[in-house]
Amino acid sequence: MEIIGYIGALCIGLILGITGGGGSIMTVPILVYILGFNPITATAYSLFIVGTTSAFGATQNFFKGMVDVKKGFLFAVPSFIAVYLTRRYLVPALPDVIATIDNFKITKEFFLMVLFAVIMLFAALSMLKKKKGNPLTTDKDESKILFIAQTFGVGILIGLVGAGGGFLIIPSLVFFAKLSMRKAVATSLLIIALNSLIGFLGDLQTLVIDWKFLLTFTSLSVTGIFIGIYLNRFLNENQLKKGFGYFVLLMAIFILTKEFYGL
Repeated sequence: MEIIGYIGALCIGLILGITGGGGSIMTVPILVYILGFNPITATAYSLFIVGTTSAFGATQNFFKGMVDVKKGFLFAVPSFIAVYLTRRYLVPALPDVIATIDNFKITKEFFLMVLFAVIMLFAALSMLKKKKGNPLTTDKDESKILFIAQTFGVGILIGLVGAGGGFLIIPSLVFFAKLSMRKAVATSLLIIALNSLIGFLGDLQTLVIDWKFLLTFTSLSVTGIFIGIYLNRFLNENQLKKGFGYFVLLMAIFILTKEFYGL
């Protein structure tokens, strides 16, 4: 199982390099179900793994002229503030038992995994649905308010579930920041790196970190992102995202089934 987990680490980086998002959504399930970490630790480790991997990918894309640094930081600032506050204050403040329905207890770990699965469902549907022209038109001021509100909300979700949020960030960069899809993918890695690593700083104050494992797992993921960025030039991105969308959908169903029925 440990070998499968480390192979998964390589796949995380590979998918991040190819699509700019999505790979991070595999990290928490691998850490929880294959390597046996509890969800609180897994979401923290996920932030470090995804953040470091994305930082290497963003650096490589920057030297290729693909990263819009100005728009990347404009998006990143509200979201990484939200990520840090969520990891530092909101997650530790969640009670061990959030609610009890009849004899069924909704624990913190159960809540985070179910929330993660629900976000995976939305991510999968977003990847699988056919793109249509966006009929939404807003004036400049309204667009900026929506942009800031959305980035802060993305930050809270990233902080709760430990995912990089590329599947939420990329559409925002295309619509609000008017970037091409390829530039949005490249710029999203910069934002994911900032969000994730700053969010992880909040966990350093509340968790004991197994650095040996974390650095080993992360190094494999970093190797994967370099391979993914190279392969990005040769692969059909739309077909890849569709295939990965089905995979994410199956993973979400698996997590919900396991959490509700203990399979």
